[in-house]
Amino acid sequence: MALPVAEWQGRTARLWAALEPALRERLAEASLHDAVWLGCDLLRSEQEEEAALVQLSLQAPTDKKPEAASWYREQGNREFKQGRYQAALRLYSKVAAHELPGSPEVSVCFANRSAALLHLGHFEVCLEDIARAESYGYPDRLLPKILLRKAECLLCLERLQEAQDILRVLENKISLDGVMTAHLTRLKKLSELKVKLGEKERCPEPAQEAHGGIQGEPEIWEENSSISGASSSLSLSFDAERGRHLVASQDIVPGQSLVKEEAFVSVLCPGESLPVQDGDTAWDTRATSADLYCHRCLRELLASVPCQGCSYAQYCSQDCADMAWQQYHRTECPLGALLLTLGVFCHVALRTVLLAGFAEVSRLVAWSHHGDKNFQNPEARCKPLSEAPAAGAGSRGIPGCGSNGRYQSSYQALFHLLPHTEQHNPEHKFLCTLSVIAICKQLQAAGLEAAVLNQESPQQWSKPKTCEKTSDELSPELKTVAEAMLRHVLQLQCNAQAITVMQELGPGDGAVVDKKPVRLATAFFPVLSLLNHSCCPNTSVSFSGTAATVRASQPISSGQEVLHCYGPHWCRMRVAERQQLLSQYFFECRCRACLEELESGVKNVLSIRNSFCCPKCQAQMQGEEDTLCCSNEACATSASRDHLSGRLQDLQQQIKKALDLLRVGKAGQAIKMLMKCQMDARTFLSPEHLLMGEMEDHLAQVYATLGKWQEAARHLKKSIEIVEMHHGPSSVETGQELFKLAQILFNGFAVSEALSTIQRAEGILSVHFGPQSAQIQELQEMKACLSQLPRNILQRT
Repeated sequence: MALPVAEWQGRTARLWAALEPALRERLAEASLHDAVWLGCDLLRSEQEEEAALVQLSLQAPTDKKPEAASWYREQGNREFKQGRYQAALRLYSKVAAHELPGSPEVSVCFANRSAALLHLGHFEVCLEDIARAESYGYPDRLLPKILLRKAECLLCLERLQEAQDILRVLENKISLDGVMTAHLTRLKKLSELKVKLGEKERCPEPAQEAHGGIQGEPEIWEENSSISGASSSLSLSFDAERGRHLVASQDIVPGQSLVKEEAFVSVLCPGESLPVQDGDTAWDTRATSADLYCHRCLRELLASVPCQGCSYAQYCSQDCADMAWQQYHRTECPLGALLLTLGVFCHVALRTVLLAGFAEVSRLVAWSHHGDKNFQNPEARCKPLSEAPAAGAGSRGIPGCGSNGRYQSSYQALFHLLPHTEQHNPEHKFLCTLSVIAICKQLQAAGLEAAVLNQESPQQWSKPKTCEKTSDELSPELKTVAEAMLRHVLQLQCNAQAITVMQELGPGDGAVVDKKPVRLATAFFPVLSLLNHSCCPNTSVSFSGTAATVRASQPISSGQEVLHCYGPHWCRMRVAERQQLLSQYFFECRCRACLEELESGVKNVLSIRNSFCCPKCQAQMQGEEDTLCCSNEACATSASRDHLSGRLQDLQQQIKKALDLLRVGKAGQAIKMLMKCQMDARTFLSPEHLLMGEMEDHLAQVYATLGKWQEAARHLKKSIEIVEMHHGPSSVETGQELFKLAQILFNGFAVSEALSTIQRAEGILSVHFGPQSAQIQELQEMKACLSQLPRNILQRT
């Protein structure tokens, strides 16, 4: 959720409508500085709006609740007893998030989670949780239980001496206890582990050979001397029409890395709020992105380290937790519910200011006030590089560059991204203004002003603040913070970069893993923001944690602009849809794809392929009005657009039901329902419609779960044909489908075809994600495994 919750948007909209016209006009034309001062005056007189916002925040609580911890523990224990260790692991992490610091239950929670980790084979992480349990004062009477677990992990990790030491300590502890009958089960387990230790000492396991396919040559990377994180094959340029942009300074080949940038700031998207389960509790057992990824580095979480002050923030390690607390979370923690209510954009704006530091923020805000009429449009002051001084300082005229002429991924570069203050809808700007002021007022009321202004000593960092300040007047320093935050919220509409991750669909325990890109976080990338949009881009962007890598997706000639797609792609949308979505960026797209469609007036291929077909003769239905007519002149059939659209929606619902059947193990029924959907679809959809390909993909998935690899491959090949028609043979979408086909052929032992499919998938995916990506590594492992089969088998297959 980028913007505030709907209820707060509604309240600010009503407040805007009730304002005197003269005040509305002043707010609409106000600079960022004046908007903040006017907004402060308005909120001071509209205290019921602040009270309403506090009430709305109660719907997204982030405080720790021991009763929630108890409930999650019960659910986790239930899942553990039934052998569902992954579910138990997630639930025990929720317990850890809600336990109060210092509670004796914290140690038990980590011990319980270590048991789930042991069963899942995560031995190193299990040892970390055991260490946490011990450090939080795990009860002495229960220590034998986790010592046995620790010894078992050490044995599995071939750390035999450490395992022997633990077993010796355990023996002494049990013998000193005196009541041996209480330890009969543990004694039996101890005896088993000692036997296992003896066997490992006598017959150590041979060292495993690393298979992992043939590694490609390491990529040659030379960083640009004028643009941090950019390749030396790029140059920074400017003109009045395109503003700042990147141009190839030499010929570039597909797959070549062009930009490698760490986000200046990123905030994890919390995921959709989930409905209450069974209506009997306010706590949900399902996981969102906030439970699955580190809130600082965005690594996938296995056993999270919770924040000590709230139940929301979770981290992959204590180091990440400490770093986040030091940099920003000690300020954000008491405001967690408010930040969730006001949306990710407001959260990113606050974190940006906290990371930059008040000194740098106030310096740049003050500079923006110094009478420079062009500051709101800084690119108007720029000169093309050709007109700038040479001697390595050619980009000094371009905003965001330092005094040395180097464009860096810095707060100064971020500050110079265009906020388009005068082009935003006045009502939207009003919503953003009141939202950032509300955050700053809450910072002041919670006694957090010193933290924001970097006036705290490290000794004051350890605990969230509880003191209150009763003044309704926002301090001048916090008004400066509010002004910077408002600037950043407005910038985000055009410059926010979604960090995506390939997330598994379904349980992820099958032989074929289906993945789709999911928005994980919202971030500022100052260098990546230099790339202009095209609906037919020549680059592809991938992410690893908070780092972005831009690669060429096609050959780029020297002098050609390097272009990135902001979302609307010609393969996925018609030109009218694209232009409408791109209006939020305050420019009209004039890329090659848009110009060709607009100037020719001919429907693009997407429109034709995703069209309805005649129920009688299967020719394409055409027409711009409510009634569509068959394109076959010999057939006079017509049909209502609404009727056909309704059939399409019904079909999609039936497909969803079929997939639900698959999830509960009813594969046979799922196949019948999908085949029925196919028969229905053929009567009114084009054979090349994307939904026809999706149904083939789903059928392949069902047959793969049944181990019917030939049938699965047959359906997936049909899906790939349609995906290629829509997205092209070298698209990332085609690469993902080929990856699935490679898995199916590998499992079905179709060696020759599997090897050729692996090669093609590898060629496409390495261009988009690089040679070190997880999917490329998996493809190489499959290839190595197949290549080591006996020659007679290879010849037969």
